[in-house]
Amino acid sequence: MRVPTRTRLHLAGVIAGGLLLATVPAPAYAHGGSHGRTPDKVTVGDRTFIADAKGRATQWRGFNVGDKDHRGAEAFKNVTEAQFRDLAARGYNLARVLFFWDDLEPRPGRYSRDYLAKMNRVLGWAAKYDIKVVLDAHQDIYGPYFSEHRGNPEWTTRDEGLPYEPVPGDWFAEYYTPGVQAAFDHLYNDRDLQRAHAAMWMKVAATFGRHPAVLGYDLMNEPMGRFRDGEDIPTAAARLESTQITDMWNRLTDAIRLVDRRTWIFVEPTPIVGLGVPTALGPITDDKVVYAPHFYESAMETGADYDPDGGFVENYEAAITAYPKANKLPVIVGEWGPPDQSLPNIPLFYKRMTAAMDRFGSGWAGWQWCNGGGYCTFDADGRMKPNNTLLVQPYARAVAGNPETYRYDLDTRTYTLTFTTRRNADGPTEIVLPKSVYPKPPNIRVDGPARAHTEVRDNTLRLTTPKDGRYTITITPRP
Repeated sequence: MRVPTRTRLHLAGVIAGGLLLATVPAPAYAHGGSHGRTPDKVTVGDRTFIADAKGRATQWRGFNVGDKDHRGAEAFKNVTEAQFRDLAARGYNLARVLFFWDDLEPRPGRYSRDYLAKMNRVLGWAAKYDIKVVLDAHQDIYGPYFSEHRGNPEWTTRDEGLPYEPVPGDWFAEYYTPGVQAAFDHLYNDRDLQRAHAAMWMKVAATFGRHPAVLGYDLMNEPMGRFRDGEDIPTAAARLESTQITDMWNRLTDAIRLVDRRTWIFVEPTPIVGLGVPTALGPITDDKVVYAPHFYESAMETGADYDPDGGFVENYEAAITAYPKANKLPVIVGEWGPPDQSLPNIPLFYKRMTAAMDRFGSGWAGWQWCNGGGYCTFDADGRMKPNNTLLVQPYARAVAGNPETYRYDLDTRTYTLTFTTRRNADGPTEIVLPKSVYPKPPNIRVDGPARAHTEVRDNTLRLTTPKDGRYTITITPRP
Protein backbone atom coordinates (compact mmCIF):
# COMPACT_ATOMS: atom_id res chain seq x y z
CA MET A 1 0.00 0.00 0.00
CA ARG A 2 1.30 3.43 -0.95
CA VAL A 3 2.41 5.70 1.87
CA PRO A 4 4.34 8.48 0.12
CA THR A 5 7.42 10.08 1.57
CA ARG A 6 5.66 13.44 1.63
CA THR A 7 2.97 11.99 3.91
CA ARG A 8 5.48 10.40 6.26
CA LEU A 9 7.28 13.73 6.61
CA HIS A 10 4.02 15.66 6.91
CA LEU A 11 2.77 13.43 9.73
CA ALA A 12 6.06 12.85 11.51
CA GLY A 13 5.53 15.95 13.64
CA VAL A 14 2.10 14.70 14.67
CA ILE A 15 3.54 11.45 15.99
CA ALA A 16 6.57 13.11 17.57
CA GLY A 17 4.31 15.65 19.21
CA GLY A 18 2.69 12.87 21.24
CA LEU A 19 -0.85 13.15 19.90
CA LEU A 20 -0.97 9.38 19.52
CA LEU A 21 0.99 8.57 22.66
CA ALA A 22 -0.90 10.69 25.17
CA THR A 23 -3.97 8.49 25.14
CA VAL A 24 -5.05 5.01 26.16
CA PRO A 25 -3.06 2.20 24.57
CA ALA A 26 -4.68 0.07 21.90
CA PRO A 27 -6.14 -3.16 23.30
CA ALA A 28 -4.58 -6.41 22.10
CA TYR A 29 -6.81 -8.66 20.04
CA ALA A 30 -5.97 -12.26 19.21
CA HIS A 31 -6.53 -13.64 15.74
CA GLY A 32 -6.68 -17.38 15.34
CA GLY A 33 -6.17 -19.45 12.21
CA SER A 34 -6.57 -17.51 8.99
CA HIS A 35 -8.53 -14.66 10.57
CA GLY A 36 -5.56 -12.33 10.43
CA ARG A 37 -5.01 -12.77 6.70
CA THR A 38 -5.26 -9.52 4.77
CA PRO A 39 -8.46 -9.62 2.71
CA ASP A 40 -8.33 -9.63 -1.05
CA LYS A 41 -10.76 -8.39 -3.70
CA VAL A 42 -12.72 -10.41 -6.23
CA THR A 43 -13.66 -8.70 -9.49
CA VAL A 44 -16.36 -10.35 -11.58
CA GLY A 45 -17.21 -8.48 -14.77
CA ASP A 46 -17.99 -4.89 -13.78
CA ARG A 47 -18.28 -5.57 -10.06
CA THR A 48 -15.78 -6.02 -7.26
CA PHE A 49 -16.36 -7.76 -3.93
CA ILE A 50 -14.48 -7.82 -0.64
CA ALA A 51 -13.03 -11.29 -0.14
CA ASP A 52 -12.92 -12.87 3.29
CA ALA A 53 -9.96 -14.73 4.78
CA LYS A 54 -10.92 -17.81 2.75
CA GLY A 55 -11.04 -15.92 -0.53
CA ARG A 56 -14.84 -16.00 -0.73
CA ALA A 57 -16.71 -13.05 -2.24
CA THR A 58 -18.68 -11.39 0.56
CA GLN A 59 -21.97 -9.53 0.67
CA TRP A 60 -23.17 -7.24 3.42
CA ARG A 61 -26.58 -6.31 4.79
CA GLY A 62 -27.31 -4.21 7.83
CA PHE A 63 -28.15 -0.82 9.30
CA ASN A 64 -26.67 2.31 10.81
CA VAL A 65 -26.38 2.30 14.59
CA GLY A 66 -25.74 5.57 16.39
CA ASP A 67 -26.79 8.19 18.91
CA LYS A 68 -26.79 11.83 17.82
CA ASP A 69 -28.71 12.98 20.88
CA HIS A 70 -26.19 12.32 23.66
CA ARG A 71 -22.63 13.45 24.13
CA GLY A 72 -19.94 13.63 26.77
CA ALA A 73 -20.62 11.32 29.70
CA GLU A 74 -23.85 10.12 28.05
CA ALA A 75 -22.36 9.40 24.60
CA PHE A 76 -23.67 6.17 23.01
CA LYS A 77 -26.50 6.07 25.58
CA ASN A 78 -28.98 4.92 22.93
CA VAL A 79 -26.63 2.25 21.51
CA THR A 80 -27.26 -1.11 23.19
CA GLU A 81 -26.13 -4.70 23.06
CA ALA A 82 -29.69 -5.66 22.12
CA GLN A 83 -29.37 -3.80 18.83
CA PHE A 84 -26.53 -6.05 17.71
CA ARG A 85 -28.25 -9.16 19.00
CA ASP A 86 -31.39 -8.25 17.03
CA LEU A 87 -29.40 -7.44 13.88
CA ALA A 88 -27.84 -10.90 14.01
CA ALA A 89 -31.17 -12.59 14.81
CA ARG A 90 -32.62 -11.22 11.57
CA GLY A 91 -29.65 -12.38 9.52
CA TYR A 92 -27.80 -9.07 9.12
CA ASN A 93 -24.00 -9.01 9.26
CA LEU A 94 -23.13 -5.28 9.10
CA ALA A 95 -23.48 -2.19 11.27
CA ARG A 96 -22.28 1.27 10.29
CA VAL A 97 -21.56 2.71 13.74
CA LEU A 98 -21.53 6.49 14.10
CA PHE A 99 -18.89 8.25 16.18
CA PHE A 100 -18.24 11.97 16.51
CA TRP A 101 -14.89 13.73 16.35
CA ASP A 102 -16.23 16.47 18.65
CA ASP A 103 -16.71 13.87 21.41
CA LEU A 104 -13.50 11.99 20.66
CA GLU A 105 -11.22 15.07 20.74
CA PRO A 106 -13.01 17.87 22.60
CA ARG A 107 -9.75 19.84 22.88
CA PRO A 108 -6.86 19.81 20.39
CA GLY A 109 -4.68 16.77 20.98
CA ARG A 110 -6.68 15.60 24.02
CA TYR A 111 -8.56 12.43 23.18
CA SER A 112 -11.28 11.24 25.53
CA ARG A 113 -10.33 7.96 27.21
CA ASP A 114 -13.96 7.51 28.23
CA TYR A 115 -15.21 7.92 24.66
CA LEU A 116 -12.67 5.43 23.33
CA ALA A 117 -13.76 2.98 26.02
CA LYS A 118 -17.40 3.40 24.98
CA MET A 119 -16.45 2.77 21.34
CA ASN A 120 -14.59 -0.35 22.44
CA ARG A 121 -17.65 -1.58 24.36
CA VAL A 122 -19.85 -1.16 21.28
CA LEU A 123 -17.34 -3.06 19.15
CA GLY A 124 -17.33 -5.83 21.75
CA TRP A 125 -21.08 -6.23 21.38
CA ALA A 126 -20.72 -6.39 17.61
CA ALA A 127 -18.01 -9.07 17.86
CA LYS A 128 -20.15 -11.11 20.27
CA TYR A 129 -22.89 -11.41 17.62
CA ASP A 130 -20.60 -11.72 14.56
CA ILE A 131 -21.55 -8.30 13.24
CA LYS A 132 -18.85 -6.45 11.31
CA VAL A 133 -18.61 -2.71 11.85
CA VAL A 134 -17.80 0.27 9.68
CA LEU A 135 -16.71 3.10 11.98
CA ASP A 136 -18.27 6.24 10.53
CA ALA A 137 -16.81 9.65 11.43
CA HIS A 138 -20.22 11.26 11.24
CA GLN A 139 -20.91 14.93 10.68
CA ASP A 140 -24.01 16.95 9.85
CA ILE A 141 -23.64 20.63 8.83
CA TYR A 142 -19.95 20.41 9.75
CA GLY A 143 -20.34 20.17 13.53
CA PRO A 144 -21.65 21.60 16.82
CA TYR A 145 -20.41 25.14 16.14
CA PHE A 146 -23.49 25.39 13.92
CA SER A 147 -26.63 24.92 16.02
CA GLU A 148 -27.05 21.46 17.59
CA HIS A 149 -25.36 19.45 14.86
CA ARG A 150 -22.62 16.90 15.51
CA GLY A 151 -19.32 16.10 13.87
CA ASN A 152 -16.14 18.13 13.55
CA PRO A 153 -15.10 19.88 16.80
CA GLU A 154 -15.80 23.55 17.40
CA TRP A 155 -12.07 24.22 17.66
CA THR A 156 -11.66 23.16 14.01
CA THR A 157 -14.38 25.57 12.81
CA ARG A 158 -13.26 28.64 10.84
CA ASP A 159 -16.30 30.36 9.38
CA GLU A 160 -14.59 33.66 8.43
CA GLY A 161 -17.39 35.48 10.22
CA LEU A 162 -19.74 34.57 7.38
CA PRO A 163 -23.45 34.14 8.05
CA TYR A 164 -25.19 30.97 9.11
CA GLU A 165 -28.88 30.61 9.77
CA PRO A 166 -30.72 27.42 10.76
CA VAL A 167 -33.34 26.32 8.24
CA PRO A 168 -36.28 24.84 10.20
CA GLY A 169 -37.75 21.80 8.48
CA ASP A 170 -34.92 21.49 5.96
CA TRP A 171 -31.65 21.16 7.86
CA PHE A 172 -29.81 19.89 4.76
CA ALA A 173 -30.21 23.34 3.18
CA GLU A 174 -27.83 24.64 5.85
CA TYR A 175 -24.96 23.10 3.87
CA TYR A 176 -25.44 25.96 1.41
CA THR A 177 -24.93 28.73 3.99
CA PRO A 178 -21.66 30.69 3.66
CA GLY A 179 -20.33 30.03 7.17
CA VAL A 180 -20.71 26.26 6.87
CA GLN A 181 -19.11 26.22 3.44
CA ALA A 182 -16.16 28.26 4.72
CA ALA A 183 -15.62 25.77 7.56
CA PHE A 184 -15.32 22.86 5.13
CA ASP A 185 -12.96 24.88 2.94
CA HIS A 186 -10.58 25.48 5.86
CA LEU A 187 -10.72 21.85 6.98
CA TYR A 188 -9.63 20.81 3.50
CA ASN A 189 -6.96 23.49 2.99
CA ASP A 190 -5.41 24.57 6.31
CA ARG A 191 -2.29 22.58 7.14
CA ASP A 192 -2.87 22.54 10.89
CA LEU A 193 -6.40 21.21 10.42
CA GLN A 194 -5.16 18.65 7.90
CA ARG A 195 -2.68 17.42 10.52
CA ALA A 196 -5.34 17.32 13.24
CA HIS A 197 -7.76 15.43 11.00
CA ALA A 198 -5.09 12.88 10.07
CA ALA A 199 -4.01 12.50 13.71
CA MET A 200 -7.61 11.79 14.77
CA TRP A 201 -7.90 8.97 12.26
CA MET A 202 -4.48 7.61 13.20
CA LYS A 203 -5.67 7.47 16.80
CA VAL A 204 -8.81 5.56 15.86
CA ALA A 205 -6.90 3.17 13.60
CA ALA A 206 -4.12 2.59 16.14
CA THR A 207 -6.69 1.83 18.84
CA PHE A 208 -9.17 -0.33 16.91
CA GLY A 209 -7.38 -1.51 13.77
CA ARG A 210 -6.95 -5.05 15.07
CA HIS A 211 -10.37 -5.36 16.68
CA PRO A 212 -12.07 -8.46 15.22
CA ALA A 213 -15.35 -6.57 14.65
CA VAL A 214 -13.89 -3.76 12.54
CA LEU A 215 -14.37 -4.09 8.79
CA GLY A 216 -13.70 -0.51 7.71
CA TYR A 217 -13.41 3.20 8.35
CA ASP A 218 -15.86 5.63 6.73
CA LEU A 219 -13.60 8.69 6.69
CA MET A 220 -16.29 11.40 6.87
CA ASN A 221 -20.02 11.31 6.41
CA GLU A 222 -21.46 13.27 3.45
CA PRO A 223 -18.61 15.70 2.70
CA MET A 224 -19.56 19.10 1.31
CA GLY A 225 -17.69 22.36 0.71
CA ARG A 226 -17.60 25.90 -0.62
CA PHE A 227 -19.45 26.75 -3.83
CA ARG A 228 -18.09 29.42 -6.13
CA ASP A 229 -20.12 32.28 -7.55
CA GLY A 230 -22.05 31.17 -10.60
CA GLU A 231 -21.71 27.41 -9.97
CA ASP A 232 -24.79 25.25 -10.01
CA ILE A 233 -24.92 22.37 -7.56
CA PRO A 234 -23.67 19.56 -9.86
CA THR A 235 -20.76 21.71 -11.08
CA ALA A 236 -19.72 22.65 -7.56
CA ALA A 237 -20.00 19.04 -6.37
CA ALA A 238 -17.85 17.81 -9.27
CA ARG A 239 -15.13 20.38 -8.53
CA LEU A 240 -15.14 19.58 -4.82
CA GLU A 241 -15.01 15.84 -5.42
CA SER A 242 -12.26 15.93 -8.04
CA THR A 243 -10.00 18.24 -6.02
CA GLN A 244 -10.44 18.84 -2.30
CA ILE A 245 -12.36 15.69 -1.37
CA THR A 246 -10.17 13.32 -3.41
CA ASP A 247 -7.10 14.95 -1.87
CA MET A 248 -8.59 14.54 1.62
CA TRP A 249 -9.43 10.87 1.11
CA ASN A 250 -5.88 10.15 -0.07
CA ARG A 251 -4.35 12.19 2.74
CA LEU A 252 -6.37 10.42 5.45
CA THR A 253 -5.80 7.00 3.88
CA ASP A 254 -2.05 7.56 3.81
CA ALA A 255 -2.15 8.57 7.48
CA ILE A 256 -4.15 5.50 8.51
CA ARG A 257 -1.74 3.22 6.66
CA LEU A 258 1.07 4.36 8.93
CA VAL A 259 -0.62 2.46 11.77
CA ASP A 260 -3.13 0.06 10.16
CA ARG A 261 -2.58 -1.79 6.89
CA ARG A 262 -5.44 -4.30 7.12
CA THR A 263 -8.71 -2.37 7.49
CA TRP A 264 -10.86 -1.27 4.54
CA ILE A 265 -11.23 2.44 3.78
CA PHE A 266 -14.77 3.62 2.90
CA VAL A 267 -15.00 6.80 0.83
CA GLU A 268 -18.07 8.83 -0.08
CA PRO A 269 -18.92 11.33 -2.79
CA THR A 270 -20.90 14.44 -1.89
CA PRO A 271 -24.60 13.78 -1.24
CA ILE A 272 -25.28 15.33 -4.67
CA VAL A 273 -24.82 11.86 -6.14
CA GLY A 274 -28.39 11.25 -4.92
CA LEU A 275 -29.58 13.52 -7.72
CA GLY A 276 -28.38 10.92 -10.22
CA VAL A 277 -25.16 12.83 -10.97
CA PRO A 278 -22.05 10.65 -11.51
CA THR A 279 -19.28 11.31 -9.02
CA ALA A 280 -16.13 13.17 -10.09
CA LEU A 281 -13.96 11.62 -7.36
CA GLY A 282 -10.46 10.77 -8.52
CA PRO A 283 -8.58 7.54 -7.73
CA ILE A 284 -7.83 6.69 -4.12
CA THR A 285 -4.33 5.24 -4.30
CA ASP A 286 -4.80 2.28 -1.97
CA ASP A 287 -5.78 -1.29 -2.74
CA LYS A 288 -8.42 -1.71 0.01
CA VAL A 289 -10.99 0.98 -0.74
CA VAL A 290 -14.79 0.68 -0.79
CA TYR A 291 -17.05 3.16 -2.56
CA ALA A 292 -19.83 4.01 -0.09
CA PRO A 293 -22.38 6.42 -1.62
CA HIS A 294 -25.73 7.22 -0.05
CA PHE A 295 -29.01 6.48 -1.83
CA TYR A 296 -31.67 9.09 -0.95
CA GLU A 297 -34.44 10.64 -3.02
CA SER A 298 -34.88 14.38 -2.39
CA ALA A 299 -38.67 14.57 -2.47
CA MET A 300 -39.03 11.57 -0.16
CA GLU A 301 -36.61 13.22 2.27
CA THR A 302 -39.20 15.93 2.83
CA GLY A 303 -42.07 13.46 3.33
CA ALA A 304 -43.32 12.65 -0.19
CA ASP A 305 -44.27 9.13 -1.23
CA TYR A 306 -42.18 7.26 -3.77
CA ASP A 307 -43.06 8.15 -7.35
CA PRO A 308 -42.96 4.92 -9.40
CA ASP A 309 -42.75 6.91 -12.65
CA GLY A 310 -40.13 9.41 -11.50
CA GLY A 311 -37.10 7.39 -12.60
CA PHE A 312 -35.15 7.97 -9.37
CA VAL A 313 -33.89 4.42 -8.86
CA GLU A 314 -33.07 3.94 -12.52
CA ASN A 315 -31.22 7.26 -12.82
CA TYR A 316 -29.22 6.62 -9.66
CA GLU A 317 -28.21 3.13 -10.78
CA ALA A 318 -27.09 4.43 -14.17
CA ALA A 319 -25.00 7.16 -12.54
CA ILE A 320 -23.43 5.15 -9.73
CA THR A 321 -21.61 2.42 -11.65
CA ALA A 322 -18.88 4.16 -13.68
CA TYR A 323 -16.57 5.16 -10.81
CA PRO A 324 -16.39 1.80 -9.00
CA LYS A 325 -16.10 -0.03 -12.32
CA ALA A 326 -13.17 2.13 -13.47
CA ASN A 327 -11.36 1.82 -10.13
CA LYS A 328 -12.36 -1.78 -9.33
CA LEU A 329 -13.96 -0.87 -6.01
CA PRO A 330 -16.61 -2.76 -4.05
CA VAL A 331 -19.83 -0.76 -3.59
CA ILE A 332 -21.55 -0.79 -0.21
CA VAL A 333 -24.32 1.81 0.12
CA GLY A 334 -23.69 3.52 3.44
CA GLU A 335 -27.15 4.99 4.01
CA TRP A 336 -30.59 4.73 2.47
CA GLY A 337 -34.22 4.67 3.54
CA PRO A 338 -37.34 6.85 3.71
CA PRO A 339 -38.40 8.98 6.69
CA ASP A 340 -42.00 7.76 6.46
CA GLN A 341 -42.15 4.01 5.90
CA SER A 342 -45.94 3.84 6.08
CA LEU A 343 -46.71 5.51 2.74
CA PRO A 344 -48.57 3.47 0.08
CA ASN A 345 -45.68 3.08 -2.39
CA ILE A 346 -43.01 2.09 0.14
CA PRO A 347 -43.29 -1.67 -0.61
CA LEU A 348 -42.60 -0.96 -4.29
CA PHE A 349 -39.81 1.42 -3.31
CA TYR A 350 -38.15 -1.27 -1.17
CA LYS A 351 -38.55 -3.83 -3.92
CA ARG A 352 -36.89 -1.62 -6.54
CA MET A 353 -34.19 -0.26 -4.24
CA THR A 354 -33.00 -3.64 -2.96
CA ALA A 355 -33.10 -5.13 -6.47
CA ALA A 356 -31.00 -2.23 -7.79
CA MET A 357 -28.42 -2.59 -5.03
CA ASP A 358 -28.19 -6.31 -5.82
CA ARG A 359 -27.35 -5.36 -9.40
CA PHE A 360 -24.67 -2.72 -8.82
CA GLY A 361 -23.37 -3.32 -5.28
CA SER A 362 -22.33 -5.91 -2.75
CA GLY A 363 -24.02 -4.51 0.32
CA TRP A 364 -25.99 -1.81 2.11
CA ALA A 365 -26.65 -0.28 5.51
CA GLY A 366 -30.11 1.18 5.99
CA TRP A 367 -30.87 4.28 8.03
CA GLN A 368 -31.50 3.65 10.97
CA TRP A 369 -31.62 0.75 13.48
CA CYS A 370 -33.51 2.50 16.29
CA ASN A 371 -36.87 2.73 18.01
CA GLY A 372 -39.21 5.68 17.43
CA GLY A 373 -40.55 7.79 14.62
CA GLY A 374 -39.07 9.01 11.37
CA TYR A 375 -36.35 6.84 9.87
CA CYS A 376 -36.28 4.37 12.77
CA THR A 377 -36.77 0.74 11.73
CA PHE A 378 -38.88 0.03 14.83
CA ASP A 379 -41.72 1.87 16.47
CA ALA A 380 -41.46 3.30 19.98
CA ASP A 381 -42.55 -0.07 21.46
CA GLY A 382 -39.79 -1.97 19.67
CA ARG A 383 -41.96 -3.56 16.97
CA MET A 384 -40.57 -3.57 13.45
CA LYS A 385 -42.67 -1.20 11.36
CA PRO A 386 -44.77 -3.33 8.97
CA ASN A 387 -43.18 -2.42 5.64
CA ASN A 388 -39.69 -2.82 7.10
CA THR A 389 -40.18 -6.57 7.36
CA LEU A 390 -39.63 -6.53 3.57
CA LEU A 391 -35.98 -5.64 4.23
CA VAL A 392 -35.36 -8.96 5.97
CA GLN A 393 -34.18 -10.91 2.94
CA PRO A 394 -32.00 -13.90 2.07
CA TYR A 395 -28.54 -13.13 0.69
CA ALA A 396 -25.23 -14.89 0.10
CA ARG A 397 -22.90 -13.55 2.76
CA ALA A 398 -19.99 -15.60 1.36
CA VAL A 399 -19.65 -17.15 -2.10
CA ALA A 400 -16.91 -19.73 -2.73
CA GLY A 401 -16.30 -18.46 -6.23
CA ASN A 402 -17.30 -15.62 -8.53
CA PRO A 403 -20.89 -14.37 -8.09
CA GLU A 404 -22.46 -13.72 -11.49
CA THR A 405 -26.03 -12.84 -10.56
CA TYR A 406 -28.13 -12.88 -7.44
CA ARG A 407 -31.73 -11.87 -7.03
CA TYR A 408 -34.49 -11.99 -4.47
CA ASP A 409 -38.11 -11.79 -5.64
CA LEU A 410 -40.12 -10.21 -2.82
CA ASP A 411 -43.44 -11.34 -4.31
CA THR A 412 -42.61 -15.06 -4.49
CA ARG A 413 -39.89 -15.13 -1.79
CA THR A 414 -37.59 -16.81 -4.29
CA TYR A 415 -33.84 -16.33 -4.04
CA THR A 416 -31.51 -17.21 -6.91
CA LEU A 417 -27.72 -17.18 -7.00
CA THR A 418 -25.47 -18.11 -9.89
CA PHE A 419 -21.72 -18.38 -9.37
CA THR A 420 -18.66 -20.04 -10.86
CA THR A 421 -16.23 -21.83 -8.57
CA ARG A 422 -12.70 -20.48 -8.13
CA ARG A 423 -9.66 -22.50 -7.07
CA ASN A 424 -8.44 -19.99 -4.48
CA ALA A 425 -11.78 -19.82 -2.65
CA ASP A 426 -12.12 -22.24 0.27
CA GLY A 427 -15.04 -23.19 2.45
CA PRO A 428 -18.74 -23.41 1.68
CA THR A 429 -20.98 -20.86 0.04
CA GLU A 430 -23.18 -19.44 2.81
CA ILE A 431 -26.69 -18.10 2.17
CA VAL A 432 -28.66 -16.48 4.99
CA LEU A 433 -32.24 -17.79 5.22
CA PRO A 434 -34.15 -15.52 7.62
CA LYS A 435 -36.76 -17.29 9.71
CA SER A 436 -39.37 -14.67 8.90
CA VAL A 437 -38.95 -15.33 5.16
CA TYR A 438 -38.78 -19.11 5.42
CA PRO A 439 -40.63 -20.22 8.58
CA LYS A 440 -40.41 -23.79 7.26
CA PRO A 441 -37.24 -25.29 5.77
CA PRO A 442 -37.32 -24.04 2.17
CA ASN A 443 -37.02 -25.95 -1.07
CA ILE A 444 -33.42 -25.85 -2.29
CA ARG A 445 -32.49 -26.67 -5.87
CA VAL A 446 -28.87 -26.74 -7.06
CA ASP A 447 -28.06 -26.98 -10.77
CA GLY A 448 -24.43 -27.57 -11.73
CA PRO A 449 -21.83 -30.03 -13.02
CA ALA A 450 -21.99 -32.21 -9.89
CA ARG A 451 -24.25 -32.92 -6.96
CA ALA A 452 -23.54 -30.37 -4.25
CA HIS A 453 -23.64 -31.01 -0.52
CA THR A 454 -26.12 -28.77 1.30
CA GLU A 455 -26.66 -28.24 5.00
CA VAL A 456 -29.06 -25.82 6.70
CA ARG A 457 -28.05 -24.82 10.21
CA ASP A 458 -28.67 -21.66 12.25
CA ASN A 459 -30.86 -20.26 9.45
CA THR A 460 -27.94 -20.49 7.03
CA LEU A 461 -27.54 -22.70 3.96
CA ARG A 462 -23.99 -23.99 3.57
CA LEU A 463 -23.28 -25.40 0.13
CA THR A 464 -20.13 -27.30 -0.84
CA THR A 465 -19.41 -28.02 -4.51
CA PRO A 466 -17.31 -31.13 -5.19
CA LYS A 467 -16.49 -30.20 -8.79
CA ASP A 468 -15.49 -26.94 -10.44
CA GLY A 469 -18.00 -25.24 -12.68
CA ARG A 470 -21.03 -22.98 -12.79
CA TYR A 471 -23.79 -23.48 -10.22
CA THR A 472 -27.24 -21.98 -9.77
CA ILE A 473 -29.00 -22.20 -6.42
CA THR A 474 -32.75 -21.56 -6.29
CA ILE A 475 -34.52 -21.27 -2.94
CA THR A 476 -38.31 -21.19 -2.67
CA PRO A 477 -40.68 -21.32 0.32
CA ARG A 478 -42.55 -24.45 1.26
CA PRO A 479 -46.34 -24.12 1.22
